[in-house]
Amino acid sequence: MTRFSIAACRFRMGLTAMSVVAFALVLISAPYSSYGQQGGRVYRLGILRPTAPLSADDEDRISVALRALGYVERENLFIERRYAEGKIERLPELARDLVHTRVDVIVAVGAAAVRTAKDATTTIPIIMWGLFDPVSEGLVASLARPGTNVTGALIAADGTLAAKRLELLRESVPCAPRIAALFDNASLRAQVDETQRAAKSLGITLTITEVQGGDYESAFASMAATRPSALFVAGSTFFFRDRKRIIELAAKHRLPAIYEWPEQARDGGLMAYGTDLQEGYRRVGSYIDRVLKGAKPGDLPVEQPTKFALGINLKTAKALGLAIPQSLLQRADEVIR
Repeated sequence: MTRFSIAACRFRMGLTAMSVVAFALVLISAPYSSYGQQGGRVYRLGILRPTAPLSADDEDRISVALRALGYVERENLFIERRYAEGKIERLPELARDLVHTRVDVIVAVGAAAVRTAKDATTTIPIIMWGLFDPVSEGLVASLARPGTNVTGALIAADGTLAAKRLELLRESVPCAPRIAALFDNASLRAQVDETQRAAKSLGITLTITEVQGGDYESAFASMAATRPSALFVAGSTFFFRDRKRIIELAAKHRLPAIYEWPEQARDGGLMAYGTDLQEGYRRVGSYIDRVLKGAKPGDLPVEQPTKFALGINLKTAKALGLAIPQSLLQRADEVIR
């Protein structure tokens, strides 16, 4: 081989090495979400909650809903989870952290989480989910056309379901002139107001007790002093998470109680009226999918549920010595015997 050929070969090898280094630098500097395991897009999803996970398998549910749409966690989807652990004042910091990690979309649970996420970013799409009125909260312009970077699904179609649940509780315990209502310090004013209006129209004396710092024992002791005949448990992510403790205390104080989620009746609560939790995750997953495929949140109408389930636990009714009216049992979607 001539000296000229050897020099040319070395020059080409040098170019190849430089090209490899340059390509590696491009990969390193490119946004993380631009490359997948097999050359496809990898997405980053942020989840912002005011509480800890609702249950041990809670976050698996959203993964299951997204897997059905082709998003597999740790393959083409990475989830950044942020929990305020009941400390609402931490939400702004957690929201800013999600924005800093450059997530593609944020799922915010509850009005407080949605508000702080919206304050943290005007560009990252926010999918909301919860029991509140996003219009009166100033989070969207209207349900039909949100007009901001926020859209999503609601738990109740009209109001907060509080009036309907109170009506069902009164029907199951007709001789209940005084009913206790359990709220947490993050419950929306709209839910409190709706419950009070419903109590007034039904001729019920309503005593509201607020749980402070997860101290359910003190809250129930305070309620017991008013000698209520039944218990209304507000719709709350905290109360769903702590449902077994609340159900145990309701049984201890022999209080027939109505809750929000079917799981609360299945776990021993007397009654529950609301939407199915898994269906809620499916609806949220659908929004995530549409936004990741390019839809603008402001153009996606906020979805309201059309189906609600009434669950009645006859085991609990028997333990309380309570006879559930047959007319109510016939309307139940699920009867636990």
